[in-house]
Amino acid sequence: MRLILVVVMACFIEAVSAQSPHPPLTPQQLTSIDAFVSAEMENEHIPGLAVGVYSRGTTLLAKGYGLANVELSVPVKPETLFQSGSTGKQFVSAAIMMLVEEGKLSLDDSIVKYFPDAPDTWKPILLKNLLSHTSGLSEYESGDRIKVGGPFYLRMDYTEDELVKKVEALPIENPPGDKWNYRNTNYLMLGILIHRVTGTPYADFLAQRIFKPLGMSATRLMSDADIIPNRAAGYEMSGTVLKNQSWVSPTFNSTADGTLYFNVLDLAKWDEALYTTRLLKQTSLDRIWTVYPLNDGKPNPASYGFGWFIGEQNGHKRIEHGGAWQGFTCNISRYPDDSITVVVLTNLDNGHSRPPLFAHVIAGLADTPLLPPKLTAKEDTQPAIATSLRHILDLIVAGNDSSIRDLSTPEMARYVTPEGVKSVQETVLPLWPGGNLTLVHREIIPGKTTVSSIFRLKKNDHTTLIFFVLTPDGKIKNLGFQPDREYE
Repeated sequence: MRLILVVVMACFIEAVSAQSPHPPLTPQQLTSIDAFVSAEMENEHIPGLAVGVYSRGTTLLAKGYGLANVELSVPVKPETLFQSGSTGKQFVSAAIMMLVEEGKLSLDDSIVKYFPDAPDTWKPILLKNLLSHTSGLSEYESGDRIKVGGPFYLRMDYTEDELVKKVEALPIENPPGDKWNYRNTNYLMLGILIHRVTGTPYADFLAQRIFKPLGMSATRLMSDADIIPNRAAGYEMSGTVLKNQSWVSPTFNSTADGTLYFNVLDLAKWDEALYTTRLLKQTSLDRIWTVYPLNDGKPNPASYGFGWFIGEQNGHKRIEHGGAWQGFTCNISRYPDDSITVVVLTNLDNGHSRPPLFAHVIAGLADTPLLPPKLTAKEDTQPAIATSLRHILDLIVAGNDSSIRDLSTPEMARYVTPEGVKSVQETVLPLWPGGNLTLVHREIIPGKTTVSSIFRLKKNDHTTLIFFVLTPDGKIKNLGFQPDREYE
C-alpha cells in the first residue's frame, strides 16, 4: 500500500511540476535571445520585430527590436501593434466554439443552414470542415482572382452578401473531408456566419466576448482610416529594396481570415486565458487542439485542429499558428507541457521573414530541451536527391521554366512561371554553377515516403539554404530558397 502511495505521489509531483510556471529567464538567457534576434533580423533584413515569452500568466520577456516605422525612425516597443495575418483565425475558432457551447451552432451543421442560397454541392460541407480546412472550398485569395478584373480584386470594396455570392460561384476542389487544403475562404465564411447568427460583426463579437473580458485593450480590427496609437508600418522587400506595404480595400482588412491588430502585451493575456476555462470549457479547448481526421479516419496531413497546427519540437508538444498580411508576419508557438509560449511579430513580408524560426529558437534558448538542432553537414545516403537538385539548378540558370514544370507535381507546377524562375535566378546565379552543395537536414514526412531535404549552397561569400521536397515518384513537391541560418 505504501509503495502504491509513493508511486501515486511521485506521479502527482511530476504532473504538478510539468504544469508549474517557468522560472524567470536568466541574464545569460536574455543575452542569448538578444544576440540571436539581432543577428537573424540582420540576416533577414527585418525592419522591426517584437518578442513575447510567457509562462502561464507570467511574462518572461516583452521586448521590441528595430524600427516600427523606418521613415520616421520610430523604435518597436512592447506596445507596438502589428497585423495578425492568419494568427487571427484562432480567435475565430474560439468564437465559434463559444456559440457551439451556447447551442446556437453545431459542429455537425451543414453550412447551407447559414448560407441557404449556396449550391447543392455545399450541403455535405459541415461547420467543422470550415474550421479544419477540409471543406473543399477553393481559395478566394489566389492568382487572378485578386487582381484587376478578378472577382476578389483586393482594391475593391464589397458587402458581405456580395462576398458570399462570389464564394458560392467558386468551384469545389474535392468532397468535404477527403483532403486538407489551407484555404482562407473557410475563415472568411466563418466570420460572416458569426455575423448572421449573432447579429454582430465578427470583430465586434470578438471584442465583446474575448478582448474586453481579458483586458486586451489594444487588440482590434484593422483600419487604415482610424488614428491608432503605436501602429507599426508594414514593409515588403522588392529585390534588395525595402518598400511600403501594398494597399488593399477596407473590405479585405476586415475579413475573419486574419485582419486584427495586436501586440505582445495583449497576447500574454490571451495565452494566460488558454490555460484556463475562463473563455471555453476544457472539452472545447481539447477539440480545438485535436488534429481533425479526414474521411478515411486518418489525421489530416498538416496536423491541423481548429485554427491551430498541432505538432512537436524535440518530442515536446507544440501548438502554433503563423500569419502574414500586407508586409507583416507573426507566429504564436505554445508549449503547454513546458509552460512556455513564444510570440514573434514582424513588419516584413512573408517572402523574406521567418517568425516560426525565431519562435522555435527563442523557445529553446528559454528552455534548453526545446532548442532545435543546428544545420550542420550530414552524410547523404540518398545522393540521387542532390543529383536531381543540381539538375534543377541548371534549369533555373537557363531560365527553363517549362522543364521545371514538367518535373513538378501539379500543385507545385502552378507556381513555376517565367517570372518566378527569373526572380529565383537572382539568388541562384551568384552560387551556381560551381557552388558547393551540402546536405544539412533530411526527413521522411510521416505516413509517406516523401523526402524533405535542406541543402546549403555556398560559393565564395554567397550562401543560401535550399528546401527541396520530392515525392516517391521523384516529382518536385516544394522548392524554396532562404538565407542561411544556424538552426533548423
